[in-house]
Amino acid sequence: MVWRRLAIALAAVTSLLALLAYGFYREPRYIYSRLIGKPAPAFELALFNGSRLRLADLRGKVVFVTFWSSWCPPCRAEARELEAAWQKLKDQDVVFVGIAIQDRREDALAFVREFNLSYPTGLDASGTIPIDYGVWGIPETFFIDREGVITYKHVGTVGTAVIAAKVDEARRNIISAGEGKGSYQSIR
Repeated sequence: MVWRRLAIALAAVTSLLALLAYGFYREPRYIYSRLIGKPAPAFELALFNGSRLRLADLRGKVVFVTFWSSWCPPCRAEARELEAAWQKLKDQDVVFVGIAIQDRREDALAFVREFNLSYPTGLDASGTIPIDYGVWGIPETFFIDREGVITYKHVGTVGTAVIAAKVDEARRNIISAGEGKGSYQSIR
């Protein structure tokens, strides 16, 4: 009787450990966001230019939020392309917001200067914004429509064609059925 209880307990513990191990080794880009089609989590970000940006203040515009770090090779690979897309879209009721995460302020500022990023960018030193958005790797990008609803999430590098298409969909309040995938760097 004791051996039977011990065997059942051991089987339960082994199953739990196997499930945890599966979760830790699961590919992050295959963990889908439950935020698509829901209101974007509110945030306030101290920008590198000294001002503060609140997501709520951007209501009425399409918002492109990208999470990045200076040490992330895919982030570096897409930086110039994001700036070029911003230059094309900035006068069209679209706002890009760059949020540096898991980075040192000096390194993030050097990244902004190196790539001449002119869209609003800051460092989330608290680490709460990526948690609220369920970020698992970088770069990760979210498109938010004029009403503040997340319409699309892209894990990894995103090209200008995808940016243009997803900004257009966000303007028309079209929620994407899936998520985009590109080259990324895990942060876990």
